[in-house]
Amino acid sequence: MKKYILAIDQGTTSTRVCVFDQDGSLVTQAQKEFPQIFPQPGWVEHQPEAILNSLKVTLAQAIEKIDKTQIAGIGITNQRETVLIWDRKTHKPVMNAIVWQCRRTQDFCAKLKKQKLAKKIQNKTGLVIDPYFSASKINWILKNTSGVSERARRKELAAGTIDSFLLWNLTGGVSHKTDVSNASRTMLMNLKTLQWDTELLKIFKIPEGLLPEIEPSQSSFGVTKNFGPLPDGIPITGIVGDQQAALFGQGCFEPGLAKCTFGTGSFILLNTGAKIKISKNKLLTTVAWKINKQKTVYALEGGAFICGAAVQWLRDGLGIIKHSSDIEALAGQVTSSEGVEFIPALTGLGAPHWKSEARGLITGLTRGTTKAHLAYATLEAMALQNVEILLAMQKDSKLKLKSLKVDGGAASNSLLMQMQSNYLGIDVVRPQIFETTAFGAALMAGLGLGFWKNTSELSKVLKKDRSFSPQLSAKIKKQRFNSWMTSVRLLTQG
Repeated sequence: MKKYILAIDQGTTSTRVCVFDQDGSLVTQAQKEFPQIFPQPGWVEHQPEAILNSLKVTLAQAIEKIDKTQIAGIGITNQRETVLIWDRKTHKPVMNAIVWQCRRTQDFCAKLKKQKLAKKIQNKTGLVIDPYFSASKINWILKNTSGVSERARRKELAAGTIDSFLLWNLTGGVSHKTDVSNASRTMLMNLKTLQWDTELLKIFKIPEGLLPEIEPSQSSFGVTKNFGPLPDGIPITGIVGDQQAALFGQGCFEPGLAKCTFGTGSFILLNTGAKIKISKNKLLTTVAWKINKQKTVYALEGGAFICGAAVQWLRDGLGIIKHSSDIEALAGQVTSSEGVEFIPALTGLGAPHWKSEARGLITGLTRGTTKAHLAYATLEAMALQNVEILLAMQKDSKLKLKSLKVDGGAASNSLLMQMQSNYLGIDVVRPQIFETTAFGAALMAGLGLGFWKNTSELSKVLKKDRSFSPQLSAKIKKQRFNSWMTSVRLLTQG
């Protein structure tokens, strides 16, 4: 058997390629950032060609350190709701990809709410009406890009989330597919049938011929053909959305297990098993994954749009740090924020509020406030917004979490992880491999390749780095959370 699995992790700000062996060890990796495009306030785009270039560069860097003839297969994980439309013949996009953070369809979503479609859409998709999801973005492209609607009806174009676009290019335009986890984030797939929903397609005025075929997360998606440095014929056997991939990579295979990924945004998923649980607390119901002919696994999800991106804003927008990693040392210069509260609603508020019009808020500033206090408040904000989401999640699931598994780039920040444990009042468990998104994609692909037979075997390759235990009293924890919520209410009620 060949030795390696490639995991392509196409994220919001960068593309990463990781190489794993049969022991689940990370052999090598490469990463490349690409530009973020902001045409108007609240609008976010990516240039698809820049994403493909970043993939080619990282693939070349990763596989130059191994024998590429020993690559057994490929797993793909990706930023989820980001969507684009491209020409089937030339492979060229009709415009830039519209990123999940983009709020340009806010007015369209408001109209859907006024038409009293919220309950119908939630019951079918598990999602709340919001610009976050792909359907309104596809609708916008069809309406606002010259000639695209007509070309779509002539079946000259293809649409999809980033996984589908990568797959299309990796297979030389042969395979136009997606998996159930990504499809469940479009607001076009029915959670029960796992197929595109005819009624939803009519609501959003999207021809089904644009969309990819929906497959299980572990499936035969195609083989490589004429793409960059990759040999032809490598099977692609796993595709799973980034947050579901992290849930899988953390070994949350059973109902009641949860993880939080600290990436550009902050995302918490709770495995609810084979049952579809529609939230009463403005959380999302989503497909976690589907493996071959096994039962579909569902999850509850709560996400904050801005998490690690808040640190990037301190770096790029305010210039108070040179590198994102500098924030831990800067925040460590003080022992509290001294009353400063930062609500990082830089692209709106996500779960459990869904206030797309909300914008960031900083309160409690004094003459004594320093950049260290702002750094500390930023880390606290990243942790406290997760507490609010988890409290809502526990109400919906009727489950009490004993611990939270964490991953993503900011999980390396031990001060932040200690804050998270303090404010949740439970242990926070960090794995040896922080990039469990890529790891989850590799594990999913590995199942299809026979690297591992089942999830019991996968559990053996999971390794813990460190646990963080609460160090605050229940009283102080409650006071701190209440202070945070006072500032949140300024945005949501004021």
